[in-house]
Amino acid sequence: FIDAKYSVSDYINGYYNNVRPHHYNAGLAPNESEVRYQDSKTVAKFY
Repeated sequence: FIDAKYSVSDYINGYYNNVRPHHYNAGLAPNESEVRYQDSKTVAKFY
């Protein structure tokens, strides 16, 4: 069971969030989409 848990975690954190493009995120991986969102919030605070 522990091996399966680590395998699923590795898949989600390694491939799914970092590499796999998502249609909802305009073809970006979830992590890249989140980085761009955080950057846009930071820029918006300066104005």
